[in-house]
Amino acid sequence: MIWIGRAIVWAVLLLIGYRGVLAIVDDESARGSSPPAAPAAPVVRGAATFPDLLAEAYALQFGSAYLNFSPATAATRSEELAHFLPSAGQLGWNGAGTQHLLSEQVAGISVTGGKTAVVTLLASVDGGRLMELGVPVYASAGKLSVAGPPALLPAPALAAVPASTASPDQSAEAALSSQLPAFFQAYASGDPTTLARFAAPGAHITGLNGTVTFDGIDAVFAPAGGPTRSVAVTVTWELPAGASRSKKVAAAPAALEMGYQLTVIRQGSSWDVRSIGALDQPQSPGPP
Repeated sequence: MIWIGRAIVWAVLLLIGYRGVLAIVDDESARGSSPPAAPAAPVVRGAATFPDLLAEAYALQFGSAYLNFSPATAATRSEELAHFLPSAGQLGWNGAGTQHLLSEQVAGISVTGGKTAVVTLLASVDGGRLMELGVPVYASAGKLSVAGPPALLPAPALAAVPASTASPDQSAEAALSSQLPAFFQAYASGDPTTLARFAAPGAHITGLNGTVTFDGIDAVFAPAGGPTRSVAVTVTWELPAGASRSKKVAAAPAALEMGYQLTVIRQGSSWDVRSIGALDQPQSPGPP
């Protein structure tokens, strides 16, 4: 029995040793067959980006100097242009004629390289004439310069706005035409109590706080649909009268016709206003 027990113990020890050696061999084989781990990718610092916002502001300042010219201010113009291009002189202007810049805005920017870009300005000059001006800008080490003469580009063409194809709901238009004058009177004054009477549940409408006076509704367009509609309303506002040069003659107040888009919800025979804003799509308002 003693010899049998010793044999069993030795057998167990040999089995454990065999399993251990086999596990070590398998692990080394697996390591040898798997591909080596890829080295960590080096961290590359990103290249400095073109200062587009600064270039846009810079081009605006250049446009103000470039698009204004008159023989009487030629010397001043040359000095102003020298801040953008030292050797500019008059930058191609022959010294004749007069032009006044009325307004300008950045229409876009095209970055053509790490240090170069073209800023497009949309400008209005004498007579309200629109033009686009392409200004080449060079940037380096935090410094900017106009890289050369600008280019006159065509102004945006006038788009033909399509007419609305929605069918009008004359019954809704009649109801709204009788209800909305009181709403717009409250909207002009900004009276929160009166506005709340016309507001749909959960709506928060802020008025104009007396900056204008309601003059009338010129048109209402309500498309056919369900209890919630998006309607177009044309309203005439009367602006505060300007100061009169003569105490005997009062200045006539100015009036402006403006368009609004309202989201309204039917509540019985009336309509509650959920929101009010500018028109965002073609409409076909009809008479009130």
